[in-house]
Amino acid sequence: MPPPYTRRDFLAASTAAVGAGLVAASSDKPVRVVVWDEQQPAQKEAYDNFLGNWIARYLESRPGLSVKSVKLDDPGHGIGDEVLDACDVLVWWGHVRNKDISPEAGRRVVDRIVAGKLSLVALHSAHWSTPFVEAMNERTRRDAEKRYPKGGPDKVEISYVPPAQRYTIPKADARLTPYDDVRKFPDGSVKVTVHLPVCCFPAYRADGKPSTIRVLKPDHPIVKDVPKEFVLPHTEMYAEPFHVPEPDVVLLEERWASGDWFRSGCLWEVGQGKVFYLRPGHEIYPVYKERPMLQLVENAARWLGGRGG
Repeated sequence: MPPPYTRRDFLAASTAAVGAGLVAASSDKPVRVVVWDEQQPAQKEAYDNFLGNWIARYLESRPGLSVKSVKLDDPGHGIGDEVLDACDVLVWWGHVRNKDISPEAGRRVVDRIVAGKLSLVALHSAHWSTPFVEAMNERTRRDAEKRYPKGGPDKVEISYVPPAQRYTIPKADARLTPYDDVRKFPDGSVKVTVHLPVCCFPAYRADGKPSTIRVLKPDHPIVKDVPKEFVLPHTEMYAEPFHVPEPDVVLLEERWASGDWFRSGCLWEVGQGKVFYLRPGHEIYPVYKERPMLQLVENAARWLGGRGG
């Protein structure tokens, strides 16, 4: 497989793009990408200037993208209105400080997704990030309202119940969330209790053993120029089932020699916008120095931002 990206690769990519005339014409607006990173100190083992800055620097080297790198400790936690209003695609890395972003702040992101003003790329441990969780809650509510429409023959009342403990790993035999409890009454009324998704999985293993990733939808723009199958030499394992709403499209499947597997590239429509979850990663393994992973992030930014297809 190709060697990992280096700083020299970034410079070469930028020079080649300009020399070949690949920079977008001035009449075309670039995709505005914001890369958000909590900047966990442990990242320094694999990324000398933090993981988010590494991804941002790569994207900056690619034509047609305008990139801003922000962090948790920036004003407004890096997602103030002035940042979000100038963002088409938000790429998010969160891990040990996910809870530092309030649900209200997450809703400001989701409101823009629903309105089609931006889309979200959630990386690895950002499955518990507030924007991703709130986006999955919103998708769950919308799915429930389709199953139980207000204008149907029955009088339907829907209530939503969050997980008892938000940041808790579900047991292997736990009922998969989201799910509905439905009660029908003699007067024809129906009460539906929708249990919101845990946005987690029953097992993980941070031993750095390799995984094999297989592309399931080779014609999709997000996997353009990505090998149909490739190996990550070192990564963290997550094991199915993933407690999220059923994805509209599963682009990637990841497997380990242990027999564990995961839907590692999932795509949802949420209102007029989209959410893409890309599983591979870990803060101390240089997963995002692997060429296919950088290509996936770039492709996602282009397609979600309306410039790829």
